[in-house]
Amino acid sequence: MTPNGYRASLNKRRTEVAAMFDKVAGRYDLTNNLLSLGLTEQWRKAVLRAIDPRPGVRILDLAAGTGTSTIPLTEAGATAIPVDLSLGMLEVGKQRHPELPFLAGDALSLPFGDEVADVVTISFGLRNVEDTVAALTEFRRVTRPGGKLVVCEFSTPTWEPFRRLYDFYLQTALPLVSRAMSSNPAAYNYLIESIRDWPNQPGLAELMQRAGWHDIAWNNLAGGAVAIHRAIA
Repeated sequence: MTPNGYRASLNKRRTEVAAMFDKVAGRYDLTNNLLSLGLTEQWRKAVLRAIDPRPGVRILDLAAGTGTSTIPLTEAGATAIPVDLSLGMLEVGKQRHPELPFLAGDALSLPFGDEVADVVTISFGLRNVEDTVAALTEFRRVTRPGGKLVVCEFSTPTWEPFRRLYDFYLQTALPLVSRAMSSNPAAYNYLIESIRDWPNQPGLAELMQRAGWHDIAWNNLAGGAVAIHRAIA
């Protein structure tokens, strides 16, 4: 992997991933909304329903970026901590939301003790971790027994005609938009490849089970292009 030519791989190096997100931090939220065809807000609301934040609930929002996903959690009265590996994303987030307790942290070695969270959630970030099962195991370590994991991630459309159309979008339209909007289009080349390399819905569920989670279930969004997986510690 080179600084100007990110390649998708399940053996990603955390320093390179962090550096990649540092470069796109300023326009990350805007670009993502455009690339999702405006569906980002709908997906965020679906994640919020899956988490069901309430007063007194302790939530670790991992790969939180600029804190956009954390705001609704705190507005619901939960105690939510936004955590991200990218210092650039955290810096932009702190400028926009100084009230949030942003924390730098690696998904493979979280800066928390055992069983401190009622809920661990990560949206569109698990795909960027070097070792998926190790990260899921770490998430379980910091979650109390009976606590919940909510993972929102790109996935595989379930209807074959739509799957072909989606693959066409990833290969053609998405690169054009990213070149026009992003401060670092190479990062979105990585995005495209990482989506295509990522496990489908049952595949991710199997990885979660290997990490010790149980009662695993998922629901599809956007025809399966995105899926929300839920599990219990």
